[in-house]
Amino acid sequence: MITLDTTMGDILAAYPAAKVGLFHRYHIGGCSACGYAPEETLGAVRERSGIKDSLEQIVECVRSSGAIEARLHTTVDEVAAALERGAELHLIDVRTPAEYEAGHLAGARLLTVELTFDILDGWEKDAPIVTCSNEGGRSLDKASYLTAYGKTNAKSLDGGLTAWRERFGSLEVPGRQAGRQSTVVRLAFPRG
Repeated sequence: MITLDTTMGDILAAYPAAKVGLFHRYHIGGCSACGYAPEETLGAVRERSGIKDSLEQIVECVRSSGAIEARLHTTVDEVAAALERGAELHLIDVRTPAEYEAGHLAGARLLTVELTFDILDGWEKDAPIVTCSNEGGRSLDKASYLTAYGKTNAKSLDGGLTAWRERFGSLEVPGRQAGRQSTVVRLAFPRG
């Protein structure tokens, strides 16, 4: 049972997707400015963040977070098939510059502060975006962030570049001509 005295660590242990749901609904936990410590209580976070919703509304948000997170995932096979069809999507690598330079998905752009602002301020609301990281954790956080700020078609590559390498043996895009480095490929994800 979640109460105002329940710690954020206990909530996230019981409902791992709550991180996504709480950020989407209340903009808490997505960055250092709105973050919380695992030992903080829900009541303390609620008060500090100015959340006016009742405990019941917050608990419902926590419990329904899995459905919000599920919409942020896309598989290696879904992305590869779309790219092979010539689909158009923005491949965004959310790792560090050093990780990106060590190897990245063909056609992916490194996410910088400048690119983040360009995406948020200049790209169409429904621009198809696939974020990627090594294992998929950081890319899920970034897809969640983009969605919370109004991008309706941001997805995270499940399993990240590790899953891509395991499936295809390299970071090349199957069926793409060698050396072709497009930063946008067409892809429309189903809504919902």
